[in-house]
Amino acid sequence: MSITASDARVAPDISGKSPSKWLALAVIAVSQLLIVLDATIVNIAMPTAQVALGISDANRQWIITAYTLAFGGLLLLGGRIADFTGRKRAFIIGLLGFAVASALGGLAQNAETLFAARALQGAFGALMAPAALSLLTVTFTEAKERARAFGVYGAIAGGGGAIGLLMGGVLTEYASWRWTLLVSTPIAIVAALAAVRFVGESKAEGNTRYDLPGALTSTLGLVSLVYGFTKAASDGWDSATTISFLVAAVVLLVGFVVIELRSSHPLLPMRVILDRNRGGSYLSALLVGAGMFGVFLFLTYYLQLTLGYSALKTGVAFLPFTAGIIAGAGLSAQMLTRVGPRILMFAGLLMTAAGMVMLTRIGLDTGFWSHVLPAELIISFGMGVVFGPMSNTALVGVADHDAGVASALINTTQQIGGSLGTALLNTIFTSAVAGYITSHATDPSQIPALQGVATVHGYTVAFWVSAAVIGVAALTALVLVKASRQDVAAADATHVAV
Repeated sequence: MSITASDARVAPDISGKSPSKWLALAVIAVSQLLIVLDATIVNIAMPTAQVALGISDANRQWIITAYTLAFGGLLLLGGRIADFTGRKRAFIIGLLGFAVASALGGLAQNAETLFAARALQGAFGALMAPAALSLLTVTFTEAKERARAFGVYGAIAGGGGAIGLLMGGVLTEYASWRWTLLVSTPIAIVAALAAVRFVGESKAEGNTRYDLPGALTSTLGLVSLVYGFTKAASDGWDSATTISFLVAAVVLLVGFVVIELRSSHPLLPMRVILDRNRGGSYLSALLVGAGMFGVFLFLTYYLQLTLGYSALKTGVAFLPFTAGIIAGAGLSAQMLTRVGPRILMFAGLLMTAAGMVMLTRIGLDTGFWSHVLPAELIISFGMGVVFGPMSNTALVGVADHDAGVASALINTTQQIGGSLGTALLNTIFTSAVAGYITSHATDPSQIPALQGVATVHGYTVAFWVSAAVIGVAALTALVLVKASRQDVAAADATHVAV
C-alpha cells in the first residue's frame, strides 16, 4: 500500500523541550554550508594534493567527481530514508558520517583513500542535505518567517561555494591542502551536538518500505550519466566508452521511471515532479547548476593561469561573490511574499545571464577590477535573488511524507546539472581552444605564442554557453512557475511538535 497524505504525521519530539526554530535554522545553515563548501574547497588545493599523493592528470578529476557522483546519485534515496527513519536522526547521522569521511580524506596517504573519502563525504551529504531542507520546511510554517529562513538558506547555498574557494586558498597557502578536508570534521561534530538539542524530530509514518529497485536504477543511471559526460571531456563524444555509458544511463533512467510508475511505494512519486511549479523549479535548478559551475571553474583557471594569482589571492577574488549572494538573498526574502517567486526567479536569472555575458569581455591584459568584479557582483546578486524562491517553490504544497524526496530533488538537480555542465563546458572549452589554434596558426612554431590567447578564447566561449543555459533557465521559470504570492503565503506545512 502506498503512503497517502493521511498516513503522514509529524512524530512527537521526545525531548519534551521546545527547540528554538532560529537556533535550529543556524544548525541547518551550518550543515548546508558544509555541503556546498566541500564541493569547492578542494579546487584550489588540487594541484598541491595531486603532487603530494602522486595522482596522475587523468585521475585528478576524481577528487571532485567522486564527491558529486555520490552526492547527486544518492540524494533521492537519502531523502526517502530521512522521511521514514526521522529527519533529525538522519540529519545527525549524516553530520557524524561527514565528519569521519572528512578526517579520512585529510589523513589520506594515497589517491585511492582520498577518492574513497570524497565519495563517503558525498554519500553522507546525500543523507544530510534532504533532511536539512525538509526540517527547514516543517519548522517554519508562517509565510514571512519561512521566506526569511529560505533567504538565509539560499544565501548559504549560493555563497558557500565562494567561501570554499577562499578557505581553500587560505588553508593551502598557510597550512596544508589536508586542512581543506580536516576543517570540516570539528564543524560537523559541533553541528551534530547542537542538532540534538535544538532541532525537533519529524517523520512520515505508514508504509515505510524502501523502493530498492528504484534506488538502484536511479543511482546507477545518474552515476552513468555523469561519468559519460566526464569521459566525453577527455575521450570525446564519439568514443566507445562515452557512448556506452550514456546509452546505459538512458536505459537505466527509463527503467527507473517505469519502476516508479508501477511501484506501490515509489522512491520518487511522479506527483512530486509533475506539479507545474515544482517541475519548473527542478528544471531551473538543473540548468542553474549546469551554467553556474562554469563561473568557479573557468574564473579559477583565468585568475591563476592567465593573471598569475596565487591560491590565496584567487580565493580573495571570489569574496565579492559571497557579498552579492547575501545582498540578493536579503532582498529576495523581503520581496517573496509581495511579488511571488516567478518574478524573482525570472529577474534574478536574467541578471545572472547578463553577468555571464559581461565575462565574455575578458582578455589577456584585462584587469580584475574592470572586467571580473562587475560581472561577479551582478552574477552573485542575481543568484542570491533566485535561490530562496527556487527552493521555496519546489516545496510549496508538497505533502509532509514527500518533503524529504522533494528536498532531495533540489540538490539532485543542482549537483547533476553541475556535473553535466562541468563536463560539457570542459569539452566545449577544449574544442574552442583547439579550433582557435587550428584557424590562426599557419605553422607549428606559432602555436606557443597563440596558446594564451586561445585559452582565453576558450573561456569566453564557455561563458557564452553558460549565459545561454542560464537564459533558458529564466524562460523556464517564466513559463512554468505560476505560484503567486498568495500561494507562498498560504503554503501548507506541518508544524514540528514540541
